[in-house]
Amino acid sequence: MTTEAVASAIAEPELGTVQMIIGGERVDAADGQTFDVTNPATGKLLARVPLGGREDVDRAVAAAQRALDDPKGFASWSASKRGRALQKLSNLVKDRIEELAQLESRNVGKPITSARGEALAVSLVFEYYAGAANKLFGETIPVSRPGLDFTLREPIGVVGLIVPWNFPMNMASWKLGPAIAAGNACILKPASYTPLTAIRIGELALEAGFPPGIVNVVTGPGGTAGAAIAGHPGVGKVAFTGETATGQEILRLAAGNVKKVSLELGGKSPNVVFADADLERFAAESPYAVFDNAGQDCTARSRIFVEASVHDRVVELFTEATRKVVVGDPSLDATEMGSLVSERQRERVADYVAVGRAEGAELVYGGEAPRGDPFGAGAYWMPTIFDRARTEMRIVREEIFGPVVAIIPFRDEAEAVSLANDTPYGLSGSIWSRDIGKALRVARGVRAGVLSINCNNSVHTEAPFGGYKMSGLGRELGMHALELYTEIKNVFVDLS
Repeated sequence: MTTEAVASAIAEPELGTVQMIIGGERVDAADGQTFDVTNPATGKLLARVPLGGREDVDRAVAAAQRALDDPKGFASWSASKRGRALQKLSNLVKDRIEELAQLESRNVGKPITSARGEALAVSLVFEYYAGAANKLFGETIPVSRPGLDFTLREPIGVVGLIVPWNFPMNMASWKLGPAIAAGNACILKPASYTPLTAIRIGELALEAGFPPGIVNVVTGPGGTAGAAIAGHPGVGKVAFTGETATGQEILRLAAGNVKKVSLELGGKSPNVVFADADLERFAAESPYAVFDNAGQDCTARSRIFVEASVHDRVVELFTEATRKVVVGDPSLDATEMGSLVSERQRERVADYVAVGRAEGAELVYGGEAPRGDPFGAGAYWMPTIFDRARTEMRIVREEIFGPVVAIIPFRDEAEAVSLANDTPYGLSGSIWSRDIGKALRVARGVRAGVLSINCNNSVHTEAPFGGYKMSGLGRELGMHALELYTEIKNVFVDLS
């Protein structure tokens, strides 16, 4: 691993107190409370943010419903008009990539180069749903009675969108894009650690011409603001990305008015390497499949299964490649891995590393916080590799959400599939083999929603994304996401 010793982080101005967006207005929390948002790489204060709660969610729901009830407002917009406004939002984001990237990098602690790529991806998601808005069709159905039967795709109404702290901008766009394209009014609640880019996107949505109340941004803790959204009788659907236990609680809260729910939850994704794979390419690319965003990624390939005959060679190559990962100040273009999102998250990772050692896994690399500048003030952790792990170990079974990977050998194709499926999760994964028939058989056998062969690319704007088992409900991205934000109405016309 290469580290970059710098005397201090770049100067970052404090933003002061920012505000939520409700009904097109920038507002404080109803009770005036705020909370501090810091840069996890430096420990410095970034902004004070409204501590929204139930009353603020009530205000946002009322504003959203008013916007939908206006007969000359958003509800009267054609699908094409919604698409044009989304395209304007896409353009506004594209014009502000550097601004949004700097904000995201400082708020999350991720490398600035990653944040720039994510800001561009946000603009492309809005662009995709701009084009998709007028391509959401009903159907005509031949029925046995004499008449015409057809379906309509209609918006749900007011939807709650709760997004996590690891990819705040991206997750906001994944939900806002299809929800708006389908004609809904949105209440966006970002994670408390990382609310700043969500607020900025809400401001840009107003600038793009969306009527007040169509995009509301409420900031505050999940236990109060998030719970109020999930349980609110005026919210017809809630979309959540985050950890599994919170998703289970959202399901319970949503039962009150039987609202629609989509969940993108945790993962413990496998990276399956066969002896006939291009081992050098696997080793060159796969560190970034688990250490990107400091491992804080639900698709992180945190379990590597290696065919026994090449196990030692793969461990050698993977470790050598990991040593080259540049950990450092997120503001520098050369940095490839920044800090974790908080000191609390770093403590969680440290605890898991201690558990892995105690359970008997072999620590090959890392396993500690880096020392010296700029690391002392931030929540940094070194990329960490465990070998000779076993499937019953906690570091193999539980989602660490940090830069920790466990390597396990396997004997044959059948055992590879069995090991990959030995998890309560089923989100993502990769399969490496030059035998495409074998790779496809394994892909069919692995119970996961998003798989890649001979690469680690899980996310495509045009393709569905989501998981099996405890990794969630529903699919985001692509045309499939529009189904999450619509109701199907069937109409029969008697022609007898």
